[in-house]
Amino acid sequence: MTQLSEDKLLERATHGDREAFGALYEHHVGRIYNYIYYRTGNTSDAEDLTERVFYRALRHIGNYNDRGLPFSAWLYRIAHNLVANWYRDNSRRKEFPLDDDVFRPRQYDHPEHEILKSEEQERLLLEIRRLPPERQQLLILKFVEHLSNAEIGRVMGRTEGAIKSLYHRTLLVMREEMVNEPTINITDNDGKKEY
Repeated sequence: MTQLSEDKLLERATHGDREAFGALYEHHVGRIYNYIYYRTGNTSDAEDLTERVFYRALRHIGNYNDRGLPFSAWLYRIAHNLVANWYRDNSRRKEFPLDDDVFRPRQYDHPEHEILKSEEQERLLLEIRRLPPERQQLLILKFVEHLSNAEIGRVMGRTEGAIKSLYHRTLLVMREEMVNEPTINITDNDGKKEY
């Protein structure tokens, strides 16, 4: 079944072929999960929301209308809406999930290097999560999914030029925010600045 083109799979899936939908699921589930994970920041919510995306897609596949956009654009739109609802619902209550990977042993080169690397990644993710949802989506599609500006434009319903402009403005805002935030100075026992 997976030997069929996506167009053929879509045609069959819209007519109730569950096996065809399963092949579409297998092809897209990883990318949709990654997108949601980078928006939510934890595995359990990402898994739950990914399941909801495909459940909703399966329920409405009969109504799917090919408008010249890739099928993935429809899935990303469903994911985007579910994540927006998730943020709205979670803003009312605070939870602090523990991801499974917190408990996995890791290889460390130098503890200082790992601490700085971890702090930089956390700071970058914090800055990304402060951005409006549209800009978060852009960065995830660009750097996690490695989509081209044209592909991102199709997913987000914008022109390639609009995506380039939004990308440029987003990077300028992030650079400004990160430059204006105070940095941590670490010194050794002699008071010499190490980092």
